[in-house]
Amino acid sequence: MENTRLHILLVDDDTELCELLTEFLENDSFQVSSCHDGFSALEALQKDHQFSIVVLDIMMPRINGLEALQAIRAQHNVPVIMLTGRGGDIDRIVGLEMGADDYLGKPCNPRELAARVRAVLRRGQLYVNSDANSIFLKIHGIELNRAQRQVKVHDQLIELTGAEFNVLALLMQSAGRILSKKELTEKVLQRKLVAYDRSIDVHVSRLRQKLAKAGQGKNLVRAIRGLGYQMDAEEKNINDG
Repeated sequence: MENTRLHILLVDDDTELCELLTEFLENDSFQVSSCHDGFSALEALQKDHQFSIVVLDIMMPRINGLEALQAIRAQHNVPVIMLTGRGGDIDRIVGLEMGADDYLGKPCNPRELAARVRAVLRRGQLYVNSDANSIFLKIHGIELNRAQRQVKVHDQLIELTGAEFNVLALLMQSAGRILSKKELTEKVLQRKLVAYDRSIDVHVSRLRQKLAKAGQGKNLVRAIRGLGYQMDAEEKNINDG
């Protein structure tokens, strides 16, 4: 992945920070386009559907980052990393609940941002390229296609973020086994679990809501107090495609 020139849409009203991050990221093999408010970001996405990822600040004029994220999720599956101010725990949780793939506090280290971008994009291919995993998973009316990154529930296509898709894939392939928050965080988010990090809980909660909305009950993915999450193994069926 490092050899491919990935295209980042950087959205922040701090022009000096944008220039700093753009210089670092372009020197680190990325292509970067930047804009300075949420409305301009939406326009850029409408004109160019080839962005690999969006890095989106929350506090911006015209349309703030959360409003822009909501509009992005209504039309695009592009991964999104939110930039949040110090003490912005509520903003981080809300951003994840609205479909962000990850977040990073400001002021941010350019090297850490580059690492987060790669981690988000890498985990998008995690279950597609692994020889240990089948392309197709099916259980309880849920059909998951790793190659196309599509999920159907009772033949109805449902839209998942990259993190939600990977949580579901890991739960399905491990059906019947309890997966700890530590294991889910490391395998899905590609980072260590730290104290007070609720990212995985938010991704699992959103996944359960979407499965329920598509006709699959929330009890299918159970929270095991003090241990983690588990998907019922009943009627598990994995096809090698």
